[in-house]
Amino acid sequence: MAGQESEAAASAARPGRVPPAGCGHSAAPAPRPAPLPKKGRRPPRPTQPSLPDLPPSLPRSALQEPFSRRARQCRSSGPGEVEALRDAAASMEQEKETLLEMIHNIQNSQDMRNISEGEREELNLTAKRLMGRTLTVEVSVETIRNSQQQESLFHATRMIDEIVGKLLDDLEDSKSRLMSLYGACTSEVPSGPIDQKFQTVVIGCAIEDQKKIKRRLETLLRNIENSEKSIMLLEHQKATTRHLCNNGKD
Repeated sequence: MAGQESEAAASAARPGRVPPAGCGHSAAPAPRPAPLPKKGRRPPRPTQPSLPDLPPSLPRSALQEPFSRRARQCRSSGPGEVEALRDAAASMEQEKETLLEMIHNIQNSQDMRNISEGEREELNLTAKRLMGRTLTVEVSVETIRNSQQQESLFHATRMIDEIVGKLLDDLEDSKSRLMSLYGACTSEVPSGPIDQKFQTVVIGCAIEDQKKIKRRLETLLRNIENSEKSIMLLEHQKATTRHLCNNGKD
């Protein structure tokens, strides 16, 4: 009996031999080999998204037509729009100068002497605040000049500055000379003499500089007129005071 069991174990250990049924040891089933691909067939490739249909190529003239239309529009309306922008900026610059002049005239008005101390102090504070806020606005229109126009502007500015420097010495003579300069800048028939030399210099300036020179002369003449009114008012007050004093003595 023992000899049969040892023979069965030996036969089970041999390769390629299946142990007989009823034996005490059971063997695990062998793994199945992977199926071989059939000849002539390849594995499917991953699908790619199809590209959209592209429009047919446009002719070169069709591509250039919108640009040509915009170029013609810019050439026809562009210069007018640029000049309108410059004029608007120049108007804002002039408005700023007018505001500064108005605030300055209020601060130096003779009427400030006729109000109470509290009102005068409050008005001065308001004028300073408005002056500061106005100066925060920066508006500048650059003028394109050639060398001759630049030199003419320099000479015109120097001639005006020389008269302004003598205002305190002789107000009446300075006013007369400024009026002759202003007459050289206006197209209207002047009421007094014209400074021919200044007129020749101004003609050599750029158009925008000519307008600025005229505005400066107008501002100076207005300030002189306001100063004369203040002086006349002050002299009238002094004469009234002297008259009252003389009547009181009598």
